[in-house]
Amino acid sequence: MMTRRVLITDDCDSHLITGLTLRGYVCDFRPAITLSETYEIIGNYTGLIINSKITVDQVFLDRAVLLEFIGRLGSGMEIVDRVYASKRGVRVLSSPEGNRNAVGEQALGMLLSFSNHLCRADREVRLGVWEREKNRGWELWGKTIGIVGFGHTGSSFATKLSGFGMRVLVYDKYLGSGYAHTMPWVEEVKSIDEIQRNADIVSLHLPLTSETRWLVDINFIRACKPGWVLINTSRGTCVKTEDLMEGLRSGQVLGACLDVFENEKVCSFTSEEVKIYGELYKMEQVVLSPHIAGWTIESKRKMADVLLEKIDNLFINN
Repeated sequence: MMTRRVLITDDCDSHLITGLTLRGYVCDFRPAITLSETYEIIGNYTGLIINSKITVDQVFLDRAVLLEFIGRLGSGMEIVDRVYASKRGVRVLSSPEGNRNAVGEQALGMLLSFSNHLCRADREVRLGVWEREKNRGWELWGKTIGIVGFGHTGSSFATKLSGFGMRVLVYDKYLGSGYAHTMPWVEEVKSIDEIQRNADIVSLHLPLTSETRWLVDINFIRACKPGWVLINTSRGTCVKTEDLMEGLRSGQVLGACLDVFENEKVCSFTSEEVKIYGELYKMEQVVLSPHIAGWTIESKRKMADVLLEKIDNLFINN
């Protein structure tokens, strides 16, 4: 009988390795492995666990002659050619259920930090500066928030808004009517225009696709009510950075809470990106974090549990 081997290319909870081992797999845990090194050895494995650094395209899959499944720690599936994987008989699994609560909490935390000037106030107090009036915040109560995308993270964020006294509008073009029926404080809208016209805050909860790439461009920004706030915990390329900067400079965009960016590899910045991001980093009207919205102690374990359950179901049902 052939040994079933799984290559794990990123850090993961040890529970995943233990669980796979108990299921009869030999696990090679190599969180420091590079894409080129993975190319060289992937032909020896029946399973692959990835996070974000490994891009699984047609060339990769053609080398993975024994591969039965790919498990994604997280939700972003743009790094896997799922159509070609299906043709090759490779099943692709993701684990958005594992980090949806973490993303929802992060979005809320960033919004509260922004509305109460907490980042600036914290810096000032540490320097002995006591500025109460300058740091007077504003409340979420009575504001309108628009959630674009009502999958795992969008619905998690909406759940957390239930007690804030906000008008919560949601839009998801791929879900049939009634998808938010369990949340009486949520209003489903039929077009993204309704969110742009009414929302004081817009939160993105979208996968990266050809439709969502640069969704928030200058036209989107100008169609929103003046002085709105953007939250992006989904994918950086859903927002065109140079257009957002224009909106922030003009005041059309009051502020932004960004956990993700078009380019997250600082070492690869072009001269233009150095200039744009350098300006962004200096702005007081933004709250920034390094793509950690789903990056909690609890989500690390939960994503492992989700993948193990889906791997079990994969072979039970086939």
